[in-house]
Amino acid sequence: MTSQANQQAKTVAIPRPEHPQPQFQRENWHNLNGTWRFAFDFGRSGQDRKWYAVSAAQTFSPAEKQALEEPIFENWQTAPNNDPFDKKIQVPFCPESVLSEIGYKDFIPACWYQREITISEDELTGAQGTGDVVRLHFGAVDYFCEVYVNGISVGTHRGGYASFYFDIQEQLIVGTNTITVYVEDEPCSFHQPVGKQSRFFYSRGCDYTRTTGIWQTVWLEFLPVAALQEVRYFPNVADSQVTMSLKTSGVGGSCQITVSYEGRSMGSATVQLTGNFATVTIPLLETHLWELGAGRLYDVTLRYENDLVHSYFGLREVALDGYRFLLNGRSVFQRTVLDQGFYPDGIYTAPTDAALQQDIQLALDCGFNGARLHEKAFEPRFLYHADRAGYLVWGEMANWGIDLSDFAAISDFLPEWQQLLARDFNHPAIVTWCPMNETWDVAHRPQKDEIVELIYRTTKQYDPTRPVVDTSGNYHVVSDFYDLHDYCQDPVLFKEHFTGGLQKNGEFWDEHDARQTYTSGQAFCVSEYGGIKWDPTSNPDSAWGYGDAPENEEAFIQRYQGLTDILLDHPKIFGFCYTQLYDVEQERNGLYYYNRTPKFDPAIFKAINRRKAAIED
Repeated sequence: MTSQANQQAKTVAIPRPEHPQPQFQRENWHNLNGTWRFAFDFGRSGQDRKWYAVSAAQTFSPAEKQALEEPIFENWQTAPNNDPFDKKIQVPFCPESVLSEIGYKDFIPACWYQREITISEDELTGAQGTGDVVRLHFGAVDYFCEVYVNGISVGTHRGGYASFYFDIQEQLIVGTNTITVYVEDEPCSFHQPVGKQSRFFYSRGCDYTRTTGIWQTVWLEFLPVAALQEVRYFPNVADSQVTMSLKTSGVGGSCQITVSYEGRSMGSATVQLTGNFATVTIPLLETHLWELGAGRLYDVTLRYENDLVHSYFGLREVALDGYRFLLNGRSVFQRTVLDQGFYPDGIYTAPTDAALQQDIQLALDCGFNGARLHEKAFEPRFLYHADRAGYLVWGEMANWGIDLSDFAAISDFLPEWQQLLARDFNHPAIVTWCPMNETWDVAHRPQKDEIVELIYRTTKQYDPTRPVVDTSGNYHVVSDFYDLHDYCQDPVLFKEHFTGGLQKNGEFWDEHDARQTYTSGQAFCVSEYGGIKWDPTSNPDSAWGYGDAPENEEAFIQRYQGLTDILLDHPKIFGFCYTQLYDVEQERNGLYYYNRTPKFDPAIFKAINRRKAAIED
């Protein structure tokens, strides 16, 4: 088995070497980031030409070649100069990015990845000699992929954001093995959630450079056949206890659970299973609440038979009470900022783990206490750092790119959204689920409200512990609270939107009131506002933002404060989200430039944002 110490030593030189899922971590794992062989497949003919078997032909004996389901090569020569894998790529960075060492910005309908791995006899047979599971994980691959091990398909996955895995021990041999990944990407099909990825050659407006293929960590994990499959945490703040639900791949047996805080024992339990599901409640010896600016995470160790998993949870509860948003029973104002999750050199992928932490710190420096993770399902490492920081986030998805006027959108969106709910359920930082954002018409065809309602109700059924917004801004069908987007740039008019005579619903001006209806008494917030354009370093005509740019820095700050004060002083609004934290490509309405350097002194915004809001305790 590969020890954690050996793993760390082996991964020093590879990109993103840290464990990609800190909430469900085993010690025996191996990071597969780094240099892979790569090939474009513009004609999508590689599968027909059996590129998945190129390395297999060099590795297998003649008898093993014949054992494959089809002839390995047909109309394909194995000479080195005909090797389709003519490039190298740095995983986990997409081929559009600089860090991938490819940097190809045009559309990529299909591409291939390949690398060799070495498997020892102990890793394949297990410590007891009875056979272990070897699990091949992918953090995310955009969009459809098929994975081969030694020329044999081990499975497919559809979806550009959810994590997935295949158990590959049956296809492995002791020694050198070949992993091959085929990827297809059709961002213009209206059947893929693409978020802010541009469906034109050039980025434009609030759409940016595309991501194709592997964009999160790839890793191997070694585990017993009887293993933990899932743990879910249900904290109880009032009684200072946590209930856990467990799912296992084995039937029966027992699971020993220990909870600690900063190294001190907080409680333990042993649960007996008769099937492969169980629940257990553990009282906590000390109460340490997860609060704004203080993550205070409890560490958890779970041992089921021969399987050992390290995890954590936060002791916190969220709820709505009238117009108020409650964190642990206390009214809290959500001072959030829009975070797109884009990077100049890595596009969708942060260059380092520290870069993820930096984005949270940049927001905190400006006085925000959280973020909308916008039109993208962020990687678990970001959520882990938000958990540790006591940083509120909305868990979102990249719904732009699908056609909600077609019932096919259900299969285009819902299965992957369910996978993400399962993956991210335990993160205390997530205080709201927001599966969709601004569900605009497609070719003048409006959304089918039944789809929006189905996604909302599916989310609530899976997770009754958090508020759910069906589709942020527009067009609401059924939602736990009402949110609106208002990019008015004039503070005087902006105030009238909430206190003057412009609001037909009695609370606020709603740009989309012809298509959606606010229910009197329902909690509401302004989940997008501002977007003030500012970039004195470039040609103003090349900068995109909302409204006219202020004349100078003083005018910018006055506008920012004027808009923000109105929301802070409103007795019924429980939160805001400013657009946005940093510039992204041509969109120049960030408080930081795209390279994360500040446009202004962050302390200015911190003083404005952190003033007590009217609704908070």
